[in-house]
Amino acid sequence: MYALWNTYSVPPKAEFPIDVERWLREQSTALWPAALGSLSLRHSPCVRENCPACLRGEGHPSSILYCRIKGRRVGIYIPQELVPEIGRCLENGRALQELLYEAAQRYANAVKHQRTQKAKK
Repeated sequence: MYALWNTYSVPPKAEFPIDVERWLREQSTALWPAALGSLSLRHSPCVRENCPACLRGEGHPSSILYCRIKGRRVGIYIPQELVPEIGRCLENGRALQELLYEAAQRYANAVKHQRTQKAKK
């Protein structure tokens, strides 16, 4: 998995929201292209009569990217030569998703810290 975002070991004890924004921008830059979804290899029959592969029950392999568009599940055919690139894209998407989870926690703490600092003034 492409985990460049994990290079920042421990967040500082007292961050401000601008610090979290800067950190997120720096960490996410290397995670493009990124997407969420799943890549599946399926075997489907073809339209030819008496196809030897289909008669044996093997079918023909094809890769499909499943994702959601406006809440609906969509399958998109992916040519075999693009499977590695789409796979990296999905790995980046998962890494970016984890980065956003971490950013949520850090941002919430930073906003609370900022509120405390304003109250002290």
